[in-house]
Amino acid sequence: MNGQYKALWLNDDDDLEVIDQRYLPFEKKTRILITAHDACEAIQDMTVRGAGVIGNVAAFGVYLAAREFEGDKSQIKQTAMKIRVSRPTAVNLMWAVDRMLNIVAQSDDVIHDCKAEAMAIADEDVLRTQKIGKIGCDIIENIMVERKINQFNILTHCNAGWLAIIDSGSALAPIYEAHKRGIAIHVWVDETRPRNQGASLTSWELLDAGISHTIIPDNTGGHLMQQGKVDMVITGADRVALNGDAANKIGTYLKALAAKDNNVPFYIALPISTFDFECDNGVSDIDIEIRSEDEVHLMRGIDKHGNVQNIRITPEGSAAINYSFDVTPARLITGLITEAGLIAPNKNAIGKLK
Repeated sequence: MNGQYKALWLNDDDDLEVIDQRYLPFEKKTRILITAHDACEAIQDMTVRGAGVIGNVAAFGVYLAAREFEGDKSQIKQTAMKIRVSRPTAVNLMWAVDRMLNIVAQSDDVIHDCKAEAMAIADEDVLRTQKIGKIGCDIIENIMVERKINQFNILTHCNAGWLAIIDSGSALAPIYEAHKRGIAIHVWVDETRPRNQGASLTSWELLDAGISHTIIPDNTGGHLMQQGKVDMVITGADRVALNGDAANKIGTYLKALAAKDNNVPFYIALPISTFDFECDNGVSDIDIEIRSEDEVHLMRGIDKHGNVQNIRITPEGSAAINYSFDVTPARLITGLITEAGLIAPNKNAIGKLK
């Protein structure tokens, strides 16, 4: 469970230790989660984020509940259901809790089996991301051959790297694999307002990996596509419906529209656990989380003296609304890159993954 590119691990006390993503990129701190309540709070306050890692923390949260309540199945289930509703959009959260509850129901040694299952979910995510990386990189290489280009420019939105899904991410997994293969790759990194996950987290990951990248304002992508400076757009997802509609960080829909208008392939990379097979239509049925106005009004940065500060950038008294996600219709998506291969964004293809 421990490793350089893991966003969470069990420490020597068997507590869950996570990278506290609220402090990046200026400080790298960890937070220790001892109780199920700690896990729930970490998901809600954005200590951890990213669909995969949210699912991992939720799974370990059920283990922490099992330990806390000494295997009492009734109390574990009640607590697990609180974790399950801690954030509404990322389906990996619900998937992971449901999987853990199946173990709770069947187990004769609940604490041991919950720990083993939570570790298994995390370890499986490692293999999933590796497969996504290889499949996605094969697509990159095919485009390079078809277009006869020697450098590949890829645009991504938000953060879907190892901070979001251990240990290679989803959208960033093909980029990491391309770097390993020696492909000359450059990443356009959307800042991703209002929480700036691209500017703060994706750039931090890519800088650490030595991968060429440029941070851009969110509204720059369309211009770059018009100028022929984007060879592919790739994002992650928090939930994909049975019809192929995909929920991801707010602003993804606009990138897909620009990509369609400029004939730029638009891919979404995701583990199968991100599919919601019970959701028929993503645009109408996916619950979109609305977070605090403060995430719009306030920005976190470092001043000339090296002090990290939160500053207000809007007038006092102005209202704001903070939709965290939007839904990209399947018609705008070129393909879905999963550990099972490249999947067409339609009900027939996705239904076969059940």
